[in-house]
Amino acid sequence: MTRLLMLTWRGADKRMAWRLIGHILQDEFDVSGSMIESALQTQETGAGRIGEILCRDHDLPETVLSRALAMQQDLPWLEKIPEDGNNEELLRKLPIAYVKEHMVFPLDLGETELQLAVSDPLTHDVINDLAVLYGRPIRLSVTTRPEIRQAINRYYEKHSAQADEVMVDITGSEAEISLEPDDLIDASDEAPIIRFVNSLLTQAYKQQASDIHIEPAESTLYIRYRIDGILHEMLQPPLKAHAAIVSRIKIMAHLDIAEKRLPQDGRFDVQIAGRKIDIRVSVLPTDLGERVVLRLLDRSDDLLSLEELGLTDKALKSVEAMISKSHGIFLVTGPTGSGKTTTLYAGLMRLNDREKNIITVEDPVEYWLPGVGQIQVNPRINLTFAAGLRSTLRQDPDIIMVGEIRDGETAEIAVQSALTGHMVFSTLHTNDAASALTRLVEMGIEPFLAASSIVGILAQRLVRKVCSACAESYKPDRALIKDAGLTKLIPASATLKRGTGCDKCHGSGYRGRIGIFELLTMSDSIREMLQARNDAVAIRKTAVAEGMTPLRDFGIVRVLAGETTLEEVLRVTQEES
Repeated sequence: MTRLLMLTWRGADKRMAWRLIGHILQDEFDVSGSMIESALQTQETGAGRIGEILCRDHDLPETVLSRALAMQQDLPWLEKIPEDGNNEELLRKLPIAYVKEHMVFPLDLGETELQLAVSDPLTHDVINDLAVLYGRPIRLSVTTRPEIRQAINRYYEKHSAQADEVMVDITGSEAEISLEPDDLIDASDEAPIIRFVNSLLTQAYKQQASDIHIEPAESTLYIRYRIDGILHEMLQPPLKAHAAIVSRIKIMAHLDIAEKRLPQDGRFDVQIAGRKIDIRVSVLPTDLGERVVLRLLDRSDDLLSLEELGLTDKALKSVEAMISKSHGIFLVTGPTGSGKTTTLYAGLMRLNDREKNIITVEDPVEYWLPGVGQIQVNPRINLTFAAGLRSTLRQDPDIIMVGEIRDGETAEIAVQSALTGHMVFSTLHTNDAASALTRLVEMGIEPFLAASSIVGILAQRLVRKVCSACAESYKPDRALIKDAGLTKLIPASATLKRGTGCDKCHGSGYRGRIGIFELLTMSDSIREMLQARNDAVAIRKTAVAEGMTPLRDFGIVRVLAGETTLEEVLRVTQEES
């Protein structure tokens, strides 16, 4: 049974003792007597402690129950566990499984006592054991289970073993394979190869890497992490460990470990520091051995809203107007990894309500959206984007999201869907917004149909942010600005920001990413140019003349604000030069 704030019984009559905590809840927190009476009746059937019942069946906030228990036991209540407490030596004595099971967290060890945060102050056996372990009497504070859980994850995530520390153990070519632990940061007793793979995943999560690349060479094995869009070489394990590492990953992804001649794709879920991470696996045979790429998706991350994307106020209002239309196609363009799906999800969340039927066709489904029907593409059973899109039309959708328009068939169905009263969201791989129009025509869409169906196109890139921990101001090189043709956008008096490199950004000077955008609105003149089969360059010039801010110009605004660097904007918009 889950330990949830066990409540004391003062006297022989349990019912009278529960009335005591009930009185506190009624008098101090305005909990209704009928709710407590109902919980008492349920408790008499053996359905759990009254605290469990109140939280589970009557939606009593655990914070309220925790505060009431602290009052009842005459103990201090702790709203937040400090993040900078002096408890590292204390926690090294306790396995993560122990503190998670008993919901305890040592705060500080003084000369005369141990300060301990608990969710259940009546776990006497646990408290006595800890008093013996640390050689001090215990001074308790009561807090909630979620607060203790967050503190546990913060500490053990920070102090979990690094991959390079574990690498010294993988000296053999064979390794024992067994089941992975519930949480990868609690893997100290696993076989060396398992500990190494787990530490790879944990370290990648901690460094906010999106991908892990495992690449065999002639004499060594390279492991690289993609952080903020850039690959960084992290480790060089011994080549003889390659087969065991790949086999371990294949087992986790339920792939065929005996098949080494064909590409394989799979996925698996892990839990790291209490967060569920979805990992997509791609194995590719090469002449030097199998290359493996792992894509990490943190499904616990909160999705961005439209306001959080970083659009200007004017562009935000335009996008809101475009996606709120009853029918049409709204496209987001850019290279792989430029945040297109995140932008589409932001739009779907804005429109998602019980009055609309929203269906998506994705590859893969990166995040689950409540109330939205999401279809995972599976080419092996002929469930392609086109087939999935065609099937969604029979589900009476108001809004359809197609993860990507890859071929003429998908493009044609998307256009027909838009023309028959549906709002369609999708993505294309093009360098800028204007190129998306000509790309659809190249796919076989008649220009007049494309002109009639498209309501707007948003092109975007992700640029790395200047690390706030090591940022410094500097005067930019005017020669570089002149060569880039930006003298009109960057005044001579401008002072920019750049990172000097520190531990927090791994010496790169950058930490995190932000978006830059260009929004093309379908005006009458652009529709006429598309129907006349003008090229993308001509359409782009017209869009700029009508007020579209190009990607590079948007990026310069970010540079002048000190959010990114001139070099970074030039790097991601080099096709415009």
